[in-house]
Amino acid sequence: MREGVVFNIQRFALHDGPGIRTTVFLKGCPLRCKWCHNPEGLNPGISAGVGGTKTAEQVMREIEKETIFYDESGGGVTFSGGEPLMQPEFLGALMDECRKKDIHITLDTTGCVSPRVFASLADKADLFLYDLKIIDDAGHKKFTGASNKYALKNLETLSKKGKRVIIRFPMIPGITDTTENVTAVAAFASSLKGIRDIDVLPYHEIAQHKYRRLKMENKMEGVTPPPPERTKEVENIFESYGLNVKK
Repeated sequence: MREGVVFNIQRFALHDGPGIRTTVFLKGCPLRCKWCHNPEGLNPGISAGVGGTKTAEQVMREIEKETIFYDESGGGVTFSGGEPLMQPEFLGALMDECRKKDIHITLDTTGCVSPRVFASLADKADLFLYDLKIIDDAGHKKFTGASNKYALKNLETLSKKGKRVIIRFPMIPGITDTTENVTAVAAFASSLKGIRDIDVLPYHEIAQHKYRRLKMENKMEGVTPPPPERTKEVENIFESYGLNVKK
């Protein structure tokens, strides 16, 4: 079976989709977000002792250990990263095996991959947790290192296909949480047919120890989480556009 590079398999995950889930983290990401919370997953290969090569069969054995909990809770497997679509053949093999075994599949993605690759795998997932960070392309390039044109196009594709999508909005002080950007995200999201759910994810400092351990520069050093009242203001903007904000 196909092989890929995995840097973590987390059991009993409760925040990566419905029910109790197993989250499989695949290495490699096309973005370099200044606030990245999983810096150990950025590079595609095995580096700094992070990650290991696994066959799809090996990963499936781990996933299937928790089948009873998926059935009881309405859970399943979530593929995350990094960006899982950076390993399309490996991801596709895993998704095919999960579908054969009727395991619910959630794909946690930035959408920043070619539309051809995205379309080849979109129909294999039951739910998408879709990052929508910055609408302005120049701003997206500045703070993530890449254009957002594929991210926006692929999200439009999911809307046209009628796929189940929950938008994830990383609320980063001074970067994504400006009223201009929040309003632009709300306007774009609300224009997409069938997409109404959004999860606001305020910046947190939980990844600081990872940067120290990996000897990587923490570009968010000194930045503190946004105050609750600002989070509420952002949520109110999304709700004013008819979006359902996860509480």
